[in-house]
Amino acid sequence: MSAVLGVSTLSEVGWGAAWLPISWTLVLLAAVLLYVHATRRGKFLVWEDLLGELGLQGHERLLDLGCGRGAVLLAAARCLPQGRAVGVDLWRSVDQSGNAQNTTRRNARAEGVSDRVNLYTGDLRCLPFGDSEFDVVLSSLAIHNIKDARERRQAVVEAVRVLRPGGRLVLVDIGRSAAVYERALGSLPVIEAGIRSVGWRMWWGGPWLRTHVVTATRATP
Repeated sequence: MSAVLGVSTLSEVGWGAAWLPISWTLVLLAAVLLYVHATRRGKFLVWEDLLGELGLQGHERLLDLGCGRGAVLLAAARCLPQGRAVGVDLWRSVDQSGNAQNTTRRNARAEGVSDRVNLYTGDLRCLPFGDSEFDVVLSSLAIHNIKDARERRQAVVEAVRVLRPGGRLVLVDIGRSAAVYERALGSLPVIEAGIRSVGWRMWWGGPWLRTHVVTATRATP
């Protein structure tokens, strides 16, 4: 009797309605898995590729804007045995949990690159460096923390200012922020500016929240 009732109930509800909650569960599970992968592994794989594309010779002076705990900064430092990897941040935990200069220093020592890493406290909108000091300027998921679009553009202006002629710019960020950076570069002394998606490895839950990379080269006089 109960089996008959079960079949009857399923028939009344319909297969479509029965599968709807299952489908949503699968979508949510996929979103969680993509987010965890992007956080734990994907972003490191993406930056490994991006640093490889730069073709670093090992002697460059590189600046990481909003370096945080140093994931990208230290990966870059490993490519610079005779160079310098410089990180700048306001060290606010609201932007990243555990974001503190001492934490990044400990991470640099643990990675064996503390001898080639320098850390500074500074605002990305007004960098504490002179013009044309760096061969490479990069940033990972940091500039979007500046809420005002005009001030985000100012951070891009500063990034180009401290970049030497012929130096390379690599800005990785989420959502619409990267498009703001690309538009800002249109009025700055750069060449070969472009924007592209970095692919599913940095989907923050799905393709609706993708990560893009903006690249450019500082023009020579």
